[in-house]
Formats: sequence, structure tokens, C-alpha cells
Amino acid sequence: MGDLEKLTFDVESFLATAGLGRRIIQLSPKDNLFSQGDAADSVFYLQKGRAKVTVVSKTGKEATLTFVSAGDFVGEESVAAVAGQRLATATAITACTALKITREEMVRAMHEEHAFSDLFLKFLLARSMRIQADLVDQLFNSSEKRLARVLLLMAEFGKPGDPETLIPKISQETLAEMIGTTRSRVSFFMNRFRKLGFIEYQGRIRVHKSLLNVILLDRLPDEEDRSPGAPDDEP
Repeated sequence: MGDLEKLTFDVESFLATAGLGRRIIQLSPKDNLFSQGDAADSVFYLQKGRAKVTVVSKTGKEATLTFVSAGDFVGEESVAAVAGQRLATATAITACTALKITREEMVRAMHEEHAFSDLFLKFLLARSMRIQADLVDQLFNSSEKRLARVLLLMAEFGKPGDPETLIPKISQETLAEMIGTTRSRVSFFMNRFRKLGFIEYQGRIRVHKSLLNVILLDRLPDEEDRSPGAPDDEP
């Protein structure tokens, strides 16, 4: 009798279905995947939806660190050698479907399934490069360029496939926290982007590819606003 053919590990199936050490959870907007201070005992793989990662200081000031979308892992710090506490909170922005993977199952899969460990390592490297780019952005770019970059990232420009030009609803205050400026400056830049045709306000923000001009050009042309102004608390 011949040797039995070894079954090939299917990464997509692993991340799409429940199983030993894995369960699928559904979240409504504003539900937490995990909270700051919780035990870091699992990793989440976002199958559908959008979420944000925030941190709260000892004085109660909240800051938004990043946004995650379908295909991203979140809570990856739980695979560290010594399990600790969550350093941040992950909250659903839209309705989300996520795969919750226990720390033990993550470690097992990383050790035994090379296809999975390759995928997870690529994600970690991409996340590290994103963090470095965020730091460079904060240190060297103007607040206007930082705002343009955040909007483009939220619209997923640069990712494979068509960008999600209609981004999740987000307040100007949150945008100001992310780029390190004031809400009034964000309001000024958002209206400027709208005047130049880079974005639209339709309840939510629609981002056009032309917004890349803010990052690529040293100076943008001034253009008379011929459309109604948006209220200060919009979008």
C-alpha cells in the first residue's frame, strides 16, 4: 500500500472557518474586539469590515493609532514570548466579522504550517513598515500632507484591487488626533481638498485618486470655491 498523500495546509480555509482554537465572531459598530488592559490571549483576523485601534493615557486622553480592514490581523502582540496585557483597544467602525484565534493555536500554526507563518510574517513586516512611514510622516511632512495620507490609507489606495473610495465615517477630531494637529486645521484642509475636487462630502467622505497630488506636489494651486461649504462638524 502506497504512502498516504500529505494534506496541504490551506491558509485561506484556516482563516475563513472556525475550528480548534478558532471561532468566528460578529461585531456591530462600536463593539470592541478587545480592550486596553485585557489579557493578550488571542489574535484577531478581520474577515469583513473596518476597525480602529486606540489608546487611552493615564489622564484619560484618547488617541487613534491606526485603522484595520479586511485581511488584517490585530492584537498580534499576544504571540510574544510572555503573554501580557493589551496595550490598546480595537473597536469596530462598521459591522465586522472576525476570526478569533487563541494564542496557543497561533503559536502552533506558526511553528507547524510554513504557509501560515510566511503570511503572518509578511503582515508583520508590512505593519512595521507602515509604523516607520507613520513616524517619518509625523516628523517631516506638513499636517496637510499627513491628513491626505491618512485619507488615502483609509481609502486603501495602494492595496491590491480597487480602492474603497467611500471611507468609513470619521470625525474631524479623530483625524486631528491621528495627524497631530487641531480640529480647526483639519476643517480648513478638508474644505480646501473639497474645493480642489480631491474629496466629496456625501454624508461620508469620498476620496479621489487626485488627492495624491497633495503628497506628490510641493504646492497646490488655489481654486475658488463654487460649491456650498460643509459645516464645521462635518464630515
